[in-house]
Amino acid sequence: YMKLGGSTPHHWMFHCNLSFLSIRTCIDELPLSIRVLLEAAIRKCDDFYVRKEDVETILDWRRQQGSAEVPFSPARLLLQDFTGIPAMVDLAAMRDAVARQGGDPSQVNPKCPTDLIVDHALQIDFGKCAIQNAPNPGGGDSQATPVKSTPAKPRGCGPQRSCSKGACNDPPSTSAPAAAVQIENTPLLCPFHLQPVFEPEIALKNQEKELIRNRERLQFFKWCSQAFKNVNVVPPDISAVHQVNLEYLCQAVQEHEDFVYPDSVVGTDSHTTMVNGLGILGWGVGGIESEAVMLGQPVTLTLPKVVGCKLLGSVNVLATSIDIVLGITKHLRQAGISGKFVEFFGPGVSQLSAPDRTTIANMCPEYNATVSFFPVDDVTLKHFKQANFSEEKLELVEAYLKAVKLFRSYQDLGEDPHYSEVIEIDLSSIVPHVSGPKRSQDRVEVSNMKKDFLNCLNEKVGFKGFHIPVEKQTTLMPFLHGSREYQLTHGSVVLAALISCTNNCNPSVMLAAGLLAKKAVGAGLSVRPYIQTSLAPGSGMVTHYLSASGVLPYFSQLGFEVVGYGCATCVGNTSPLPEAVVNAIKQGDLVACGVLSGSRHFEGRLCDCVRANYLASPPLVVAYAIAGTVSIDFETEPLGTKPVGKEVYLRDVWPSREEVQHTEENMVISSIFRELREKMKRGNKLWKDLEASEAELFPWDPKSTYIRCPPFFNKLTKELCEPQPMENAHALLFLGDMVTTDHISPAGSIARVSAAAKYLQSKRLTPREFNSYGARRGNDAVMTRGTFASIKLQNRFVGKAGPKTLHVPSGQIMDVFDAAERYQRDGIPLIILAGKKYGSGNSRDWAAKGPYLLGVRAVIAESFEKLHKNHLVAMGIAPLQFLPGQSADSLELSGKEKFSLCIPKDLSPGQEITVKTSTGKTFQVIASFENAVDMVFYKHGGILKFVARNALP
Repeated sequence: YMKLGGSTPHHWMFHCNLSFLSIRTCIDELPLSIRVLLEAAIRKCDDFYVRKEDVETILDWRRQQGSAEVPFSPARLLLQDFTGIPAMVDLAAMRDAVARQGGDPSQVNPKCPTDLIVDHALQIDFGKCAIQNAPNPGGGDSQATPVKSTPAKPRGCGPQRSCSKGACNDPPSTSAPAAAVQIENTPLLCPFHLQPVFEPEIALKNQEKELIRNRERLQFFKWCSQAFKNVNVVPPDISAVHQVNLEYLCQAVQEHEDFVYPDSVVGTDSHTTMVNGLGILGWGVGGIESEAVMLGQPVTLTLPKVVGCKLLGSVNVLATSIDIVLGITKHLRQAGISGKFVEFFGPGVSQLSAPDRTTIANMCPEYNATVSFFPVDDVTLKHFKQANFSEEKLELVEAYLKAVKLFRSYQDLGEDPHYSEVIEIDLSSIVPHVSGPKRSQDRVEVSNMKKDFLNCLNEKVGFKGFHIPVEKQTTLMPFLHGSREYQLTHGSVVLAALISCTNNCNPSVMLAAGLLAKKAVGAGLSVRPYIQTSLAPGSGMVTHYLSASGVLPYFSQLGFEVVGYGCATCVGNTSPLPEAVVNAIKQGDLVACGVLSGSRHFEGRLCDCVRANYLASPPLVVAYAIAGTVSIDFETEPLGTKPVGKEVYLRDVWPSREEVQHTEENMVISSIFRELREKMKRGNKLWKDLEASEAELFPWDPKSTYIRCPPFFNKLTKELCEPQPMENAHALLFLGDMVTTDHISPAGSIARVSAAAKYLQSKRLTPREFNSYGARRGNDAVMTRGTFASIKLQNRFVGKAGPKTLHVPSGQIMDVFDAAERYQRDGIPLIILAGKKYGSGNSRDWAAKGPYLLGVRAVIAESFEKLHKNHLVAMGIAPLQFLPGQSADSLELSGKEKFSLCIPKDLSPGQEITVKTSTGKTFQVIASFENAVDMVFYKHGGILKFVARNALP
């Protein structure tokens, strides 16, 4: 990394076993994503978490990839509220523990800068016209008082129908028709009249309800924002976590203590990989990993293989961003790149806008890559400029990234690094498609659409065929509409719907449709008035950017009016077709068509008389609506004619990628960034008015059922206690193979007959107030009772699936929690017996925290899922592995024995431990720890106690 104002390499280089020249050569050959890992290892090298050997391993990437384990210390941590609250609760409890031991609680803070975005709390209780009385899950006896506000008077709805829902009783407005209503401020529409209702009243009511329901959680978050250093809390009603990450938190390079270094992030949100599109390395992690990162521990990963994805060729002029994203995703999915890094290079990258790149990076789960990295180039810098980076910041970003060779010119082949393998994708091979006429998997190239539709008429009735006799395929049916005669035939478009719900993350396709509409109107083209057209934005932000870019009026002129926000045409919510159109279709037995940009379209779904339905990109929806038929070859046949008689082809009105990207960057993105920054600056008034303690220690409310001080530190002492042998332990559970974190960790709703339900009922909550395990992750009493509460848990102690176990001393079958509580009351240590791949599945923090609080101190399994094994160690639970070829069955264990584990004080990774049973059987198990750091955490009783002890005087 580089000191501000200079480029002196850090002293570590001169301690490595490589010459400076060879280091420089190694770095030049490394993929740029690996260079980010290298920089972080250099900067964080402390010979504890990160060793010099780790740095040298990363430098030797070409030989070590896919095998060696390396640490990664991200520049920042991203949390959303549901996954972030357990980590913050643990940190608050750590402050209490440090204070009890005479330490300074204010010194307990995240070591890694942490952003927590409160975006998952809001429920819609007051939706548009209807007021829904949702349950009010809360804590104990206390009742919250809603924040008082004076709602503004709503505007009236239109005259079509009377509204009895309580918010639309004012007289209708006579000043303007629906088409002329100003939409740029995201109005909420009456679902009955499709007329705007005053937004602030509904928004305020929902926010008030949110404060009532989530008051305890929000007060805790606000206390965190005031009490902890290195914590930034983004309050509710600002934006979703991934949008805040992309549009506000991304820095390209970080500045701290006179040094700059690459921005990087790990987060608990599935969209974290989106930032890879901006040259920022990052991916999603589980709760334990995020908490460990917050406490200063790096993420450990296998040094990844890096697949170079070389983009060549020129983008097809009719291909949209979504076509490109899905085309690249399809190629990568077929390439078998699970768990690898993907890094894009080649001249084709320059044709992709920043939103294109972030959308491709967001598709990582679709092709099972860890990251999809686009190094920073001139396109990225231009994006940062639109993101309101200052000139000084932009100069620093460019100078630093070029100095450390993290900046790319994709045209310079000399900058191409070595990759594990290279996949070439010719962008010109990605051509626009539509899907249909009955199934989304039946894709048709647009250039082949006319031929394919004619084939569908000929084929037998089935997934694609309609079996129309040849002599009837040219049938023309005249009809009158608005005193003018029109004709319908097979393939005529009678319904065209623009729906952005599947395209919200990338505005380019809706902008392309708007720019096409603008050019079409300018050329004198129109849509036949009998075609049912509509525009249903997936969110208010879509309406905002369509308005900001100036294309909304042109949509309106072609008949694509904003009809509201929500599921519409693709779920069959469409107005009836004109009666004359329906009669013409029926009399001619015509295969009429619908074209929409949504996600559902099978036969009869849109309208019972519309037999052929096609999914298409938004600009193609507009194009087919103008053409009036799907039976058209856009290359050789015109869309229509100008008033002067000149033919207009699709190529004449199709916007270029340069036009779309210019509009996107200069009008849309800058507007979105500006609005978000203004929101951040303005803040949330209800959040500001929310009362929260300003004390260094959090004032725990004993009545709360959402926030509770966990007992992880109850037995914390200043002195480190050496590992002790476990005498006469019982097996809490006797499990088989493939026990997943879904079996271990509570998720979803809380069953009414569960241990967690009994606890909540004791707090005088009704079942409708239970909420979910996810919402109560800040309450250990709920989460511990939910551990092993899966109805699919197969416990060999019990004859059927369910959250039950055998209390061995009494012979009783009871809830897992009740049995564990009884064992702990009697002072009996607990273990778990398991088969292969214990802890597989998604990462969940409570899959390790829950067993620890149940009293489990060791798991003996045939094998572990590596990530979950790390979690067990982080909580102070010993992962012990049967010797190769051995298992509980081969050793003829019943699970009902008493187990004594001879754990030595000088325990080391891989050491064999003797286990003796009460039946006289003795066998060996392997201490499945990875390294010295694991041993330190285990000897301290987990990472939480390790960090707490380091904070003591």
